[in-house]
Amino acid sequence: MRIRGTTAAEIAGSVRDQVASGELPPQSSLPPVRALAAELGVNRNTVALAYRRLVEAGVAETRGRGGTVVAAVPQLAREGVGGGGDCIDLASGNPDPRLLPDILAAAQRGDYSQPLYGVPAIDAGLDAWACANFAEDIDHSFRTLVTHGAVDATERLLNAHLTRGDLVAIEDPCFLASIGTLRLNGYRTAPVGVDGAGLRPDALRAALEAGARVVVCTPRAHNPTGASLTEERAADLRAILAEHPQVLVIEDDHFSAVSARPYHRVTPPSSSRWALVRSVSKFLGPDLRLALVAADAETTARLEARLSAGTTWVSRLLQHITRELLLDPRVHELHERAREVYARRSGLLVERLHAQGIEVPHRPDGLNVWVELDVDGRAAVAALAQRGWAVRPGHLFAPDPAAHQGAIRVTASTITEPQAEAFAAELAAVVAELRSAAN
Repeated sequence: MRIRGTTAAEIAGSVRDQVASGELPPQSSLPPVRALAAELGVNRNTVALAYRRLVEAGVAETRGRGGTVVAAVPQLAREGVGGGGDCIDLASGNPDPRLLPDILAAAQRGDYSQPLYGVPAIDAGLDAWACANFAEDIDHSFRTLVTHGAVDATERLLNAHLTRGDLVAIEDPCFLASIGTLRLNGYRTAPVGVDGAGLRPDALRAALEAGARVVVCTPRAHNPTGASLTEERAADLRAILAEHPQVLVIEDDHFSAVSARPYHRVTPPSSSRWALVRSVSKFLGPDLRLALVAADAETTARLEARLSAGTTWVSRLLQHITRELLLDPRVHELHERAREVYARRSGLLVERLHAQGIEVPHRPDGLNVWVELDVDGRAAVAALAQRGWAVRPGHLFAPDPAAHQGAIRVTASTITEPQAEAFAAELAAVVAELRSAAN
């Protein structure tokens, strides 16, 4: 390895050339700043600036006392991963397929015709439905857009407002895709703890005072914990955010149509930049990669520019299907049933766990139940797998992988009463064994 150059740009360019050629593979250590400066005969600040530019570009990463190394493609956990084999799958995070409508039947209804370039980006009927839906919860002006799902919307919104290294306040624990989005784009995370009422006000205030430029919040059916904002908590968070009107607030209301909890808005009227995102994957089907976004005029313009720079519009066929389903009274009835079924199943699991002495401190909403244990979560997951149960360890959902080592996430969307009974007993037995082994 021979790094060359006398300016920060030349040094950074030399490193990038060697990374591109494979001479510097991922995880290779770059020379210490002092040593490289002496070798090249330049000021240490020149090398430090070159390394900073490499980090900002995502080519390198700093590891404190471990120095600066060539960055590798992050290995990210993802949703939809079950246990495989003969395990009963309580790990995937998926909705119950029996509670999803028939997408193909909806595709054949209505007035769909093949669009050509230049058509409006949003289906007029879907736009009208979205405007009416959002107007129930937003009492000031907004515009609506359609994106390729909630993750796509969030990533585009972040990229429209931030640069690498900026600080983002994120729930802790949080949605797996959020962790991946932040890591891949080089944003720093300010973890904000979550309890049964949602984001903790003290933790949010600390993140904002530390310089967070964006807050990403799930107002209800939080994945993975199932927490939903109460009216009182939402008011507390609005008061804090009102002190930081320049911060972008993104609310990911992914479970809107089938949530058993009301929506409580955290965005204060004084916020100059905000977005409310409602995807349809959890209640119309994961293959409908579509989300409806309401936002202030400037944020909408920035998001629209990034959509236009790509495919210009989200498939009008997907929009047509979504519109047909959202306007169908039979789908409304299915959503009412799904709301009741998901609440009953998660409640059933919580009750069975309680009977085994395992407490879940709040009644969850959504597809998952978060269980805090006093033993190692990964060891519990492995032991449960040997007994035929697939769940996910809590550390995967933490912005800091060292956190939530004693938690597991259990997907309750398809659980039956016998399964809930058996699983709770098996988990209690596993916890007892792990406690015994630790003593």
